Amino acid sequence: MDRDEAYAAAEELKNAGKIEEAVAALDAVVVQNPDFALAYSALAAWCTRLERHDNAVEHARRVCELEPNEPFSYTALSVACMRAGKIAEAEEALARSRMMTG
Repeated sequence: MDRDEAYAAAEELKNAGKIEEAVAALDAVVVQNPDFALAYSALAAWCTRLERHDNAVEHARRVCELEPNEPFSYTALSVACMRAGKIAEAEEALARSRMMTG
């Protein structure tokens, strides 16, 4: 199974309400594909839903590393940081996103 098929399988798990299993599946995908920004983005969102805020921040930071010119990456990092109680980092990420878009 290639990375896109593995991602789709994880998405199906998530859609079926099996978020823990979906996260585990995507964790395996990013081990094999450390440059797969979409998978890290999904991991950030799904870890947030599971209230694994530190993991969500870690994954969101990786998305920003992989896509440093994408404003949405920093917006997502801001949200993850806010939920994790990292307010200064959340504000910094949001400011960076706004600088890119405006």
